[in-house]
Amino acid sequence: MVKYNKVLVKLSGESLTGTGRHGIEPAALMQYAGEIKSASDLGVNVGLVIGGGNIFRGLKGVDKGFDRIKGDYMGMMATVINGLAMQSALESLGVDCRLLTAIRMEPVAQGYSKQLVRESFQKGEVVIFAAGTGNPFFTTDTAAALRAVEMGAELLIKGTRVDGVYSADPEKDPDAIKYDEITFQEAYSKGLKIMDLTAFTICSENDLDMVVFDVNKTGNLKKIILGEKIGTFVKN
Repeated sequence: MVKYNKVLVKLSGESLTGTGRHGIEPAALMQYAGEIKSASDLGVNVGLVIGGGNIFRGLKGVDKGFDRIKGDYMGMMATVINGLAMQSALESLGVDCRLLTAIRMEPVAQGYSKQLVRESFQKGEVVIFAAGTGNPFFTTDTAAALRAVEMGAELLIKGTRVDGVYSADPEKDPDAIKYDEITFQEAYSKGLKIMDLTAFTICSENDLDMVVFDVNKTGNLKKIILGEKIGTFVKN
């Protein structure tokens, strides 16, 4: 029996690179598509936000040939590329899904609206949210928190390369301590880099809890939805 009937899953763009440094590795893409399918097969409404860092990261300052705003828009376009790739992968697995973008770009995808999200969930479709919030200066973490609240998600699930939230980077500090459970306020006061402050605020003000987990371990997403204690639970 599932514990959560409606969830928003946030993946980094870098997760799609697999063993590479840039772009999309087909094996990694299909692995994550399989994880999303396992959640959808439970009858759960799944929203998905994927970052764009594997293709382009917004640049700050004009010294590199880009101003911040143009760089951020380029990053938003990168999330659309990742969204299209994930949509294709899910459909190849027999999963019905809809790609919605915060910046209108028919015929690539439909523009975001809450009504379309509602219609998709009624049909049992996975909904992929691309192009961030549609505005510069906001990260895909913020977009994930915003879309999670708008769709009425019961939980925001953030996939990372490590198995939860630590006191320091466990890949650099062997003495880093893992938190099984922590509040948003505690995470903020400790300076833990889970999500940006805007995303934190959206979650906190809307009583939206979050789980941070190792996305590379097959079956973790399904276990979370079924109520198992995986990763770190971040609560209000």
